[in-house]
Amino acid sequence: MADITRRFGWRHLRSAPTAHIRHHKRGRLAHDGPGLSFWYRSLSAALSEVPVNDRELAMAFHARTSDFQDVTVQATVTYRISDPAEAAARLDFSVDPDTGVWRGAPLEQIATLLTETAQQHTLDVLARTALAEALVDGVASVRDRVAAGLAAEPRLPATGIDVVAVRVVAIRPEAEVERALRTPAREQIQQEADRATYERRAVAVERERAIAENELASQIELARREEQLVEQRGTNTRREAEENAAADGVRAEAEAARKVRLARAEAEAAREVGAARAESQAAWLRVHGEVDAATLHALAATRLAENLPRIDSLTLSPDVLTGLLSKLGSAGPDTRA
Repeated sequence: MADITRRFGWRHLRSAPTAHIRHHKRGRLAHDGPGLSFWYRSLSAALSEVPVNDRELAMAFHARTSDFQDVTVQATVTYRISDPAEAAARLDFSVDPDTGVWRGAPLEQIATLLTETAQQHTLDVLARTALAEALVDGVASVRDRVAAGLAAEPRLPATGIDVVAVRVVAIRPEAEVERALRTPAREQIQQEADRATYERRAVAVERERAIAENELASQIELARREEQLVEQRGTNTRREAEENAAADGVRAEAEAARKVRLARAEAEAAREVGAARAESQAAWLRVHGEVDAATLHALAATRLAENLPRIDSLTLSPDVLTGLLSKLGSAGPDTRA
C-alpha cells in the first residue's frame, strides 16, 4: 500500500519499488512507473497501484480419481504481473487518493482465476488416474499438466499475468482410505521387524548355544586335565613309595650289614676278652695253687674285708662276747697245730 500524506489540501504519494503506480490527471496519464513519489490533488487524481513482485498463491482443492476416491491436492503457484498497464485496464487496481487503500480486491480475482484454472486441469488429470497411481506418480503429472494449462490459458497474458512456477505439495486421500492404504505397508514393516526380531533372537540363541558348548568343552577339558593330574599324582606317589621302599631296603640292608659286622666284632671281642679272662683266671689259679694255705687265708680275709659293708659302730653284748671267746678258745689249739 502506498504511503500518502496530506499538506494544505495537497496529497503526497510515496510508493515501494515493488509497486507500479499509474496516476491519471483529468483523464491523462501523469505518472507511470514503480517506486514513484509525487504531489497531487485528490479531487482530480485517479490512482492505480499494481504490485509487480513475485507472489505466492497457496491453493487446496478436492478431486476424484478414476476409482471414485476423493483426494486433496495441495499446490502453490508463483506468479507476477508483468504488464501493469494491461492488468490495471482489466482489473480494478484503483486506490483511494486519500488513504491509498484498494477500492476493490484485484488480488483475490487473480487468485480465483489461477485456482480455478489449476483445479480444472488437476481434475482432468486425476479423473483418468487410479488412486494408487495418483499417490505414486500424481504429483509430477499434476504439476506438469497445471503448468502447461496455465501457460496456455489466454486470460492470463491478456491480464498481464505471468506464471513463474507451479509446485504440487501433496496429493492425499481421505483419512480412512489413507489408513487402509498404510495398513499393508505397516503390516509388511511389522513383518520385517518381527523377522528381524526373530533373527536377532535366533542369533542370540545360537550365540548362547555356542557359549554353552564352549563352557561344556571347557569343563570337559578341565575334567580331563584333572584326571590326568590325578593319574600323574598317583604315578608320582607310587614312584615315591617305590623309591622310599628301595631306599628303606638299602638302609635296612646297610643296617643289617652294620649290625652283622658289629655282632661279629662284638663276638670277636667277646672271644678275645673270654680268652684273656680265661688266661688270667688260669694264671690266677696257678698262682694260688703254688702258694700256701696261710697266704690264701690272708688273701681271703683281705677280699672279705674289701667286700664287707662299712661298720661305723659295733656293740658287743656279753652273750656274743662269751660265745666268741669260746669259739676262739676252742679254735686256738688247732691253729697252733
